[in-house]
Amino acid sequence: MEIKTTKLKRCDLITLIGRFDSAAAPALDNALREANERGVYRIVLDMSGVEYFGSAAIRALVVAYKACRRFNRGDVRLAAVPDKIKQVFDITGITPLVNIYDDVVTAVGSF
Repeated sequence: MEIKTTKLKRCDLITLIGRFDSAAAPALDNALREANERGVYRIVLDMSGVEYFGSAAIRALVVAYKACRRFNRGDVRLAAVPDKIKQVFDITGITPLVNIYDDVVTAVGSF
């Protein structure tokens, strides 16, 4: 599991690599929370390297989504989501909430 945050002009790009199960979800939650604490409410998650995204990681994503959307401050957008992860988002009902883009450039450019 690897999390890398890149500060861009329009937003923060958080690149996720590996498995995000219940053991790795707190690190994801911390990365998202740190961005909010710095006043960043526009976040793009690059999920091209994600192999597994469990329920604890989904919870961290939903908490960050709510924090960013509160008071209409920003949004969390997903980029390059693998098909098997996209299926999990469809089943859990995340897909209608979060904008999903085919690549990072398009996701960042959407802000």
